[in-house]
Amino acid sequence: MSIENRIVRSIRQRKGVVVLRSEVASLGSVAQVGRVLAKLVNDGRLVRVSKGVYAKTRVNKFTGKLAPAGTFENIAAETFRKLGIDVQPGQLAREYNAGLTTQIPMDGAVCTGKRRISRKIQVGARIVKYEKP
Repeated sequence: MSIENRIVRSIRQRKGVVVLRSEVASLGSVAQVGRVLAKLVNDGRLVRVSKGVYAKTRVNKFTGKLAPAGTFENIAAETFRKLGIDVQPGQLAREYNAGLTTQIPMDGAVCTGKRRISRKIQVGARIVKYEKP
């Protein structure tokens, strides 16, 4: 079985939407895994979210085109969870959840606490923004 088939099977069997490069790194050398992941991104079977972080895709039932298999918020939350980074909702989301405002927050802002994070997480045109408490 080729390395590409082994990586595709490993990705398909995972429950979540987000796949870290480190999760499939044991299936081949660094160069082989990198080539296979790049090929899967070019084929549209994966979407690159961040450095070493990929998201699965599925066919959009409305357009018939490939799209990320989860929402922007779910992909960002799963990415932070898999990377072991503890984040909280941003200020606007906290105000909305507390019932202080009726405006739904549209930006993907998260509060990182005292931790400083510079990782760029992007799905399509949406980018996660970081806030300090």
